[in-house]
Amino acid sequence: MTRAPASDLGREPEGEPRPPRPPWAEFRAALEAAGFHPSKRLGQNFLLDENMARTIAAEAGVRPRERVLEIGPGCGFLSVHLAHAGAELCAIEVDPRLAPIARGFLAPYPHATVVLADALDGKNELGQEVQRWLAAAPGVLWRLVSNLPYSISGPVLALLTARDEPPESFTVLVQREVGERLAAAPGAPEWGPLGLAVQLSHDVELGRVVPPGLFWPRPKVDSAIVHGRLRPGCASGLVRRGTMALARVLFTRRRQGLRRVLADTLDDRVAAERHLAALGLDPTRRAETLDLEEWLALARAVETDY
Repeated sequence: MTRAPASDLGREPEGEPRPPRPPWAEFRAALEAAGFHPSKRLGQNFLLDENMARTIAAEAGVRPRERVLEIGPGCGFLSVHLAHAGAELCAIEVDPRLAPIARGFLAPYPHATVVLADALDGKNELGQEVQRWLAAAPGVLWRLVSNLPYSISGPVLALLTARDEPPESFTVLVQREVGERLAAAPGAPEWGPLGLAVQLSHDVELGRVVPPGLFWPRPKVDSAIVHGRLRPGCASGLVRRGTMALARVLFTRRRQGLRRVLADTLDDRVAAERHLAALGLDPTRRAETLDLEEWLALARAVETDY
């Protein structure tokens, strides 16, 4: 993939001080006047701390004119830092009460857009507006930078990283428990389908912990920043998606030996034993102990039988 051109499209004034954000009290008063209450169903927890929003944008490493996708901008507190860095920003907001606020806050930045839409179409498909934005610049590198809504963080990351052209990087704020699952090593208690799905394409690092007191409403758990960098030479999207189709089945019986689970999955014990022997995998091992390369090799081996 290539980078977005940086020469002829102009640049945001990233060298100038960003205009100060109005006090949170003004935003909250406007929201309350409109009858707004944060939605647990939508996973709405607003990051209020200006320094933390600035830190997330800085750690994402966004450069001028890079394409950046943000899911769940809320009032736009992180969005404005990304826009000020010069990003060609597309912020997807599902709540019609919040989208106009974010648009107003981003008005000084002509290359920042707020789209009123759902990021997901069910749990297994990205929303049409997200797909449209991704398809608009084939072959151009892009990044995901978001304070992801708690209720959709896992599916969004799994679907975006499973694409043929996954993000060059992601920097996301998620619940700490989700972050630990994303960064877990094979065999760890937190290791599972989500970590595997994302790590098939990205090197994942668990960053700084963000305490509940920096949010409104205040969540009951810590959050964490998670960074992902695209793996050099990662498997194709087709191979990664095929690997996950097998992994989701085998992980449902993660405490049982590979021979037994694979034999039931393939409905062929002899074939299961043959594949495991060819790969040098101990048939008594459990699916939760397989590393990335072993998952890829196993999926390739059984693709004609599965």
